[in-house]
This record gives sequence, structure tokens and C-alpha cells, in this order.
Amino acid sequence: MNYLLDVNLLLAWGWSDHPDHLRTATWLAAVKRQAGSKLHTCSIVELGFIRVSFQRTGGRVSIAAAGTLLAGMLSAMGKKHTLLADDLSPAASLPPWCVGASQSTDAHLLGLATRHGAMLATLDTGILGGFVLPGI
Repeated sequence: MNYLLDVNLLLAWGWSDHPDHLRTATWLAAVKRQAGSKLHTCSIVELGFIRVSFQRTGGRVSIAAAGTLLAGMLSAMGKKHTLLADDLSPAASLPPWCVGASQSTDAHLLGLATRHGAMLATLDTGILGGFVLPGI
């Protein structure tokens, strides 16, 4: 299976104090063991991780340090990871359930995942069509 990881999933994995860190790390380890599986990110997701990491620490973690943390995480995925080109027009990716600004990125990522034959892996139960990580 192919998965596009969303921002909240990367944050949970990257920050050990996140309430869903163990759940996310366990799931990612299982996917890495699956033959043929792929873990994707895209520029929007990676930038979101850096932005929110900076915000959640009140600036105690610099943008550069958040980028270094992200680079280490992507490296840990090894050959399972690919960076997807964001080749989907936002106007073409917004489904009818996207009615507010807070849903626009989720809707776009879901469309991007679908375009590339992947599922949008998330912790957010409010994304219609997203793959919500199982509990542990």
C-alpha cells in the first residue's frame, strides 16, 4: 500500500511528547516492514511540519532545527520514502465536503494522494476518505 503522510501524522512521529507518538511510530514501523509499501510526503506536508514544529515550541526550536529533524525522519524511512510532486491544481482537488478554509489543505492532500494511487494517512477522523491510523 502507498500512503501520503499528512502534517499531523509527521508531527506525532517527530515529537516524542505528542500523545499519538507511540501509535504513529508503531504504525510506521509496520508499514516499513510491508513489501511493496511506500511512504510519501510532499512539499506542503513538509513545510507544515516545519511551521507547526516552530509554533508548538514557541520558537525554542528554530526553523533550521525543525528542518534538520524532518530530514532525519525522512532518512529513517529509507527507500520506502518518496517526495511526491504536487502536480494537482487546488481548484481541481476540492471536493464538495470542503466548505471552509480549515479543510482546504486536507482536501488538496486527499486529492493528491488519490492522483498518485496512495491513501492519505492521518490521525484526523474528520477527513472523509482519509486513512485514519489504527489505535494501539
